[in-house]
Amino acid sequence: MKLATWNINSLNVRLPQLLDWLQANPVDAIGLQELKLTDDKFPFMELEAAGYQAVCHGQKTYNGVAILSRHPMQDVVRNIPGLDDEQARVIAATLQTPQGPVRLINCYFVNGQAPDSDKFAYKLRWLAALEAFVQAEMAQHPQLVLVGDFNVAPEDRDSYDPEGLRGTIHHTPEERAHFQRLLDLGLTDAFRMFEQPEKSFSWWDYRMLGFQKNRGLRIDHILVSPALKARTTACVVDRTPRKNKQPSDHAPVVVTLG
Repeated sequence: MKLATWNINSLNVRLPQLLDWLQANPVDAIGLQELKLTDDKFPFMELEAAGYQAVCHGQKTYNGVAILSRHPMQDVVRNIPGLDDEQARVIAATLQTPQGPVRLINCYFVNGQAPDSDKFAYKLRWLAALEAFVQAEMAQHPQLVLVGDFNVAPEDRDSYDPEGLRGTIHHTPEERAHFQRLLDLGLTDAFRMFEQPEKSFSWWDYRMLGFQKNRGLRIDHILVSPALKARTTACVVDRTPRKNKQPSDHAPVVVTLG
């Protein structure tokens, strides 16, 4: 069984790339971020033709998240319960798989802009609310996976220039502490369960030949609960779509469960 996450950076623009990738990589389910379209513009028919059911939480121009699944989905939740937030950043669903129900929470984490900005304060409030939500979900769903664009590079090795970028957005102690709190809930960073190449990243800036020079960050993550950790056999970043013409600036991350 394979689950994936991908910040598609405009589903309208990159739907053909997504369909090509799903044909080559028929994952069981995938969380998409930055749809940048409203629910009425979501390509349900095209994805159904590709073999996927879909649930989405869209927003015009910005944000937007969706889950695509080859398995039936139940108990869909949009947004963090109790958080007054108009931004479409969270969607969760239970996948009815042959190995039992799997709760998939897909998130587009707040960017935060800069540590001295109002958006950063919003990011910290949002992260605290997410932690409470995930903790409650874990109490109900033993097989749980949290995926998405976290907009956090958890460790120095997750950044192409850890010293030069220290203390900047994605690299602040506050953001990293919140990431650690998710791990403290009992989740595991699936990518770091395995030996990985040095300078393994999931995002590269469009500017200054970021991808060609591998000037990137690892900010797209898959965190698994203890029950899924026991089943996890691999986790990789698929750099191939980043080589496309007009690609997303993010690459998919894929976890394999036995």
